[in-house]
Amino acid sequence: MEWLDWFNDSIAYVEEQLTGEIEIEEAAKRAKCSAYHYQRMFSYIAGVTLGEYIRRRRMSLAGVDLQAGQKVIDVAAKYGYESPTSFNRVFKTVHGITPQEAKKDGAKLTSYPMLTFAITVKGVHAMEYQLIDKEAFHVTGLGLELGENMEENQQKIPMFWNETAASGKLQKLLPIMDANSPGVFGISLMTEAVQEKWEYIIAVASEEVPAGFQQYKIPAAKWAVFAGTGPMPHAIQDLGKQIFTEWLPTSGFEYAELPDMEVYLDQNPADAKFQIWLPVRAKSE
Repeated sequence: MEWLDWFNDSIAYVEEQLTGEIEIEEAAKRAKCSAYHYQRMFSYIAGVTLGEYIRRRRMSLAGVDLQAGQKVIDVAAKYGYESPTSFNRVFKTVHGITPQEAKKDGAKLTSYPMLTFAITVKGVHAMEYQLIDKEAFHVTGLGLELGENMEENQQKIPMFWNETAASGKLQKLLPIMDANSPGVFGISLMTEAVQEKWEYIIAVASEEVPAGFQQYKIPAAKWAVFAGTGPMPHAIQDLGKQIFTEWLPTSGFEYAELPDMEVYLDQNPADAKFQIWLPVRAKSE
């Protein structure tokens, strides 16, 4: 379970930098993965984004400082807030009271302790999966450039799906889909390795490229494929968390630095049928 140790090392770095600047790239480096994959895995495992975790930890410590008698303006600056107004807003979101109210005797605050990654294998939920060795293949679709802020990406991707469906472009992809394609892909793909630029792609497996669409190459890989059903997006998020916290640590595989893929088998968000394709490699590789 080396990757758990790597992730805990990254969290130790974040903890050390709570009163300074936190470099996502450095945290990801300690976890031995790209910044994008690091944030994605963090969200699956922790149940919150890295940005939200950092805010909660800073506000937890800020609450302690305020109750120890420190001034609001000093505590705001200590945790990186140039404006007391923005500090007040975030503090109230976490604690439910203002910083000034937190200084009063008997004030109730919320504490978020430092996160530690650990695995408890309960064996309650059976997990069915397939291992598929797939050669490189092409997909055709539309891409959305992703930024460094994972929280913003999580808002932009559902909007991208809605816009693609509403415009009729999603329907235009279905007739060109290869006969052996499982469904419509949602793919997180690195387009430039040097600057680590990522796109989220809505696509189908196809060699055809109609006007207005782009073709992308998915590299050869070993994929662990998991099937799920349920209302979106919670069903796929729950399955992803189960994969990372229960299956991956005891599987004999590790997460490969390759595209993440989701496959949607129908278009019913209230009770979707989907697959998660996790790129893996043997730990000895």
